[in-house]
Amino acid sequence: MPFGVPFSVLRGCVRHCRSCSLQACGWRAQWRRSYSFLKDDVKSLRAVVNPDISKIRNIGIMAHIDAGKTTTTERMLYYSGYTRALGDVDDGDTVTDYMAQERERGITIQSAAVTFDWKEYRINLVDTPGHVDFTLEVERALRVLDGAVAVFDASAGVEAQTLTVWRQADKHKIPCVCFLNKMDKPDASLSYSLESIKTKLKANPVLLQIPIGSGKGFIGLVDLITKQRMVWQGKSWADDGRLFESRVLEPTDDPELLEEVDQARGGLIEQVADLDDEFAELLLGEYGDNFDAVPAGKFQEAVRRVTLARKGVPVLCGSSLKNKGVQPLLDAITAYLPAPNERNHDLVRWYKDDLCALAFKVVHNKQRGPLVFLRIYSGTMKPQSAVYNINRNGTERMSRLLLPFADQHVEIPSLSAGNIALTVGLKQTVTGDTIVSSKASAAAAARRAQNDAEEKRGSAGSSRESSSLVLAGVEVPDPVFFCSIEPPTMSKQADLEHALNCLQREDPSLKVRTDPDSGQTILCGMGELHIEILHDRIKREYNIETHLGPLQVAYRETILQSVTTTDTLDRILGEKRHIVTVELTVSPCSESATGTSYYITYEEQVEAQISAEVREAVDNGVQSGYLQGPLLGYPVQGVSTVIRSVHVEPGTSLAMVSACVSRCMLKALQQASGQVLEPVMSLEVTIGEEYLSSVLGDLAQRRGCVHDIQSRHDNKVLLATVPLAEMMGYSTVLRTLSSGTATFSLELASYEPMNPQAQTSLLNKMAGLS
Repeated sequence: MPFGVPFSVLRGCVRHCRSCSLQACGWRAQWRRSYSFLKDDVKSLRAVVNPDISKIRNIGIMAHIDAGKTTTTERMLYYSGYTRALGDVDDGDTVTDYMAQERERGITIQSAAVTFDWKEYRINLVDTPGHVDFTLEVERALRVLDGAVAVFDASAGVEAQTLTVWRQADKHKIPCVCFLNKMDKPDASLSYSLESIKTKLKANPVLLQIPIGSGKGFIGLVDLITKQRMVWQGKSWADDGRLFESRVLEPTDDPELLEEVDQARGGLIEQVADLDDEFAELLLGEYGDNFDAVPAGKFQEAVRRVTLARKGVPVLCGSSLKNKGVQPLLDAITAYLPAPNERNHDLVRWYKDDLCALAFKVVHNKQRGPLVFLRIYSGTMKPQSAVYNINRNGTERMSRLLLPFADQHVEIPSLSAGNIALTVGLKQTVTGDTIVSSKASAAAAARRAQNDAEEKRGSAGSSRESSSLVLAGVEVPDPVFFCSIEPPTMSKQADLEHALNCLQREDPSLKVRTDPDSGQTILCGMGELHIEILHDRIKREYNIETHLGPLQVAYRETILQSVTTTDTLDRILGEKRHIVTVELTVSPCSESATGTSYYITYEEQVEAQISAEVREAVDNGVQSGYLQGPLLGYPVQGVSTVIRSVHVEPGTSLAMVSACVSRCMLKALQQASGQVLEPVMSLEVTIGEEYLSSVLGDLAQRRGCVHDIQSRHDNKVLLATVPLAEMMGYSTVLRTLSSGTATFSLELASYEPMNPQAQTSLLNKMAGLS
């Protein structure tokens, strides 16, 4: 057969194209990825099962970059029947990576929600990013989910971002299932991955499967609970992993495999018995003679209890790209992860059957406006209904209700508790807002909470309980990367502000502020990639060619000497002559220059002679002089001014008084030996001990001063002060030095004098000499 196409596949294609001319379709099927020969058609979202809440699973897929999250999601959608073809990250045709930037770069940037069914269960799945710059996407997804699948590269085990997302899941007390992906890689190691889960995540891995074969020879796995042997044998391009051989292990099977399964299953039984008392009693009671005879159903129930109690994490294995092991993973999700009603949400009981939902994500759509993702905790949501936003204290009308499927949405008539909904029409709602059916419903819930508190602790505890009627929002991390953004022309400034407002509503980790000193619009984000993606989105989605520039450091200036000077202003404006003579002294303050405050005092005879209007004009002139220093034109601080004499001729305007004082101030400051003050930041770095020396060496090159090194769990916390000018791009450098494991925070500590060498270098740079 030419081109190596199996005859059965070709026959299916020909049968499909029978009505077409042979020339029109002919051999094209051999070259294009066509799945038209599949027997079952793709399912419609409208047909997704709507089961009881106990058969709903809200899960997230989390992992380090390139561990295979999106590929695993793609296989789940395909095997559940909701996509016609297997998408590929490298080809840019996956369902959940639908943004242009995601498809170009082959990474996940935004979390994407999809709804599908598996057997009789409904699964609401969120595919999350793996890059540390988009950690907020993981945070807000985990806030509303009930369980998570942690995907690992079996050749690398626990990686840097795996630690971060695992800590986030721990914070929200989310039960997890581990999936060791890429078992077909030559250096994949089950034992290494399990050991890294134990040592780095401090978790208790419960191994439920062992692989058959290793590296390129990986063909399947054995389920240790049911002793089912599952093998995916297909090697042709048409094989999609949908069909696989599954049978119970027999004595005639490979003796080495049988021995490995017996040992692993014995270890699993002991491990689960140690973690679950009920299972231990069952073993010692009914199955004391033969632990191996315990029924698979009882075994699974025990593993489920261990998982929900977060005493252990089930570990499965497979290779998503090679279409192996994904169906058992789906079975494990439905078997071991919790239903919405198994998660403890105290607040929800006060709303009873009334609507209570949390907005956890906002996406802007050009046709529909803002789309708000909601997790429904109680009650039922319907379109064309008014809802009350407790956080904003306002009522909004929800026009449409949609079921999310990445960027394709299906309109639905209603959605019940435990599900994830997409709404149209909520224009004021932002991430973290609590949505209820009405203001009366919120008041009724408050009364129930108050009554409950009075019963438990008396009236003293009621106010604290009532204040928690709002669902806990999403914790937004502090930004670590800063840069300026400018429109191409001033006429585009309003459009840029609108675009930034929309992006801020979508992405709470983006902060936009205007620098009061330079007037620059400052973008504050989670990293260089984060800002780069936002810049690209402004260009593509809002058609604005913006320019990103380095952040201008807001220096300050002060003086080193006391100087007394006199200035006279003599001007004729129109028919009037304005004459002012001012004498003043500027001197450095005795206090440390830690603020932008200035000091103005008057000699007694001057204060007695001048009127209140003239005094106000003098104050304005001094303040104007403080705004522009003599060296670089930055604001002046740490300087006191004494007004020694003010002589004003009759008919002189107050504006001329201010102008004369300001000119005299500039003259005095220029004679008083200027000193540049630079902003110094308090830096806190949390890092593993093995990377400490590298980070200390880097800080020394940045003119940093280390104050303390503390211990926090297994990490070191480095406390230091560093000039802001030396911190440009520090987030990227720190990730490189620490293999992505370190975190840091910055805040302004004080303004400190620059050393002479650094000041000379800065002055030359500003003058264009270097």
